[in-house]
Amino acid sequence: MLWILDLLGTFVFAISGAMLGVRKQLDLFGVLVLSFAAATSGGLARDVVIGALPPAALADWRYLGVSVLAGVLTFYRFRLVEKMQNPVQIFDAMGLALFCVAGAWKSLAFGLSPIGAVLLGMLTGIGGGIARDLLVAEVPRVLRSELYAVAALAGAAVVVVGSRLGLPPTPLLAGGALLCFFLRFMAIRHGWGLPVARHDDADSPSSDDS
Repeated sequence: MLWILDLLGTFVFAISGAMLGVRKQLDLFGVLVLSFAAATSGGLARDVVIGALPPAALADWRYLGVSVLAGVLTFYRFRLVEKMQNPVQIFDAMGLALFCVAGAWKSLAFGLSPIGAVLLGMLTGIGGGIARDLLVAEVPRVLRSELYAVAALAGAAVVVVGSRLGLPPTPLLAGGALLCFFLRFMAIRHGWGLPVARHDDADSPSSDDS
């Protein structure tokens, strides 16, 4: 199940990376690089931290194959994906949900503490999006007001708490992923978010006061 979640998350994150690359008018190689970075960066960071070496994204050719497949399909059939409203954000939300629960579950399997597993689940979810946005010189979504890292934290927390309570894994993973996706979806569609820092120029000291 963990392997299936990882590959599903890889595929949808790869689509989000490829769609952004197409919108930025990158060439095919650039789109594939963005696709692979978005799909694997979170999992690579997770595996390095927990000592699962070599990382699954590098040891198993299927991760590269899935991200390349998603990138090529998006590059040549991007109009089909564009028919969905806000396609990059929706696929990003799906990848975030799948990766945060898979990351938390794998972290628990490698003996991390509950708090460590929650944090690493969040890192697994947000890592790909951060890499994707930085490669195209955008402020990562995790630093904006919309719910992003908080959604990943919530999904990972459901997995960790449920595991401590001895709940069965299938509904537990599904519940964590659905909660994460719901929070992210509501942030996209209805603007749910955290308070944003405001800087009022009128409150800052003028140069004449120096």
